[in-house]
Amino acid sequence: MPVIDMTATGENIQNLRKGAGLTVREMQSLLGFTTVNAIYKWFHGESLPSVDNLVILAKILNVTMDDIIITK
Repeated sequence: MPVIDMTATGENIQNLRKGAGLTVREMQSLLGFTTVNAIYKWFHGESLPSVDNLVILAKILNVTMDDIIITK
């Protein structure tokens, strides 16, 4: 059974953000967050985006949700 690799997924989100030319603050605004804390927790593998936020991330990063999540 595949398991989500939180650290690799966080690094992937950060790389996809950079590849899309977005700043963390721009991502914060697009996601409607009041702070960047949740985004940095994703980057560091401390938490994962909710399904709702995965849908938004996929749209703003122009990838699929499967492209965001890394499994092991």
